[in-house]
Amino acid sequence: MSTHAEGDVIAAESVEASCAAAQEASVPAAPDADRAIASRTRTFDTPRLRKDFAAQDAFLYLEDFLAPEVTAQLAHSARALLDEVNRNYLPGHKQGGSVSRHTIDRLAPFVAELYRSKELIGWLEQLSGDKLQVSPPDDPHAYALYYYTRPGDHIGWHYDTSYYDGRRYTLLLGVIDDSSCRLDYELHTRNPDVPDQPGSVQYPPGSLVFFDGDKLRHRVTPAGENEMRVSLTFEYVTDPNMRPWRRFISNMKDAIAYFGFRQVFRQLAARGKERA
Repeated sequence: MSTHAEGDVIAAESVEASCAAAQEASVPAAPDADRAIASRTRTFDTPRLRKDFAAQDAFLYLEDFLAPEVTAQLAHSARALLDEVNRNYLPGHKQGGSVSRHTIDRLAPFVAELYRSKELIGWLEQLSGDKLQVSPPDDPHAYALYYYTRPGDHIGWHYDTSYYDGRRYTLLLGVIDDSSCRLDYELHTRNPDVPDQPGSVQYPPGSLVFFDGDKLRHRVTPAGENEMRVSLTFEYVTDPNMRPWRRFISNMKDAIAYFGFRQVFRQLAARGKERA
């Protein structure tokens, strides 16, 4: 090989190495979830927030919750999972995309680490006054990413109904928001002694919404042209048991409205084989 040819090979290898290094540098290093959560929650007036949560009938919104490095990691994961999004459309109620915890477990393990953070769960327990548990491993909704990436993507008015024997709390985290979408909600709808109280937030990346799923009536307004919104939900329960008929209803809802039959029932079949 000539000296000129050898130089070309070395130059090409150098360019490839530089590109690889640049690509790696663009991927944020995953932070320690417990440490990152603790760094934020220790700055909050948690007793006051607990009073706010109770006064608003199990609802709290914080515009600035996550540490910046956590938000950056979640945004990177959300973009990396775009090819895994399952699109769905329910006329008059819902249009958008979802990625279930089963896919997240394979491709974005930091999300699962954050979900199980003892610091996060302990702080949420202080707010709610309940002992919280993670959802069972076959629940695709335990943690999931929700994508609003096409004009008209939205979800209509609903409750996050618990099919478990106990309560189910929802934690929403803002991940990406280049959109005009808003989270509209109504407080006290289950309390006949208190008038309904409407509200609306356009929660940005790093923000938090925490509520009892059976109490908060809420929706996400439609996305416009060239908009993108991604949110992350965590579900925690006070009792992880679920009666068989409720499990069937929950699985069918998840398969039709969110993650697809293959994602939901393939995982159930796999769990059955593991138990066998």
